[in-house]
Amino acid sequence: MAMTETGARVLVVEDNDMNMQLVEYLLEKGGYQIVKAASGEEALSIARTGDPVDLILMDIHLPGIDGLSVVREMKTDAVTSAIPILALTAHAMRGDKDRFLEAGCDGYISKPIDVKTFLSSIRTYLRA
Repeated sequence: MAMTETGARVLVVEDNDMNMQLVEYLLEKGGYQIVKAASGEEALSIARTGDPVDLILMDIHLPGIDGLSVVREMKTDAVTSAIPILALTAHAMRGDKDRFLEAGCDGYISKPIDVKTFLSSIRTYLRA
């Protein structure tokens, strides 16, 4: 159900209020609909039972279930397995990209977020 135009629904999983506000602002500016979750458990519930989402931005360090565990679970669930997931993380050290991809992420966006390239990255993954 991936949409190539603005209006796509993006689930943002982020427990830091400042990071959430920045991502929300940028996505709204780009014309996207935002669904927010502050924990892995909440993200799983929304993705499985809420209105369908077109993309998930997943913080890796979350309270409770960590982001990579959530990604692994989503990628093995028929309801959520086709949704593209981008890791949203400050941990972009050598080897981390491979770890994110092995867990099932389709890519990642490093923090701090580059506001100049953020929306083009989102569009790239929505078109994929």
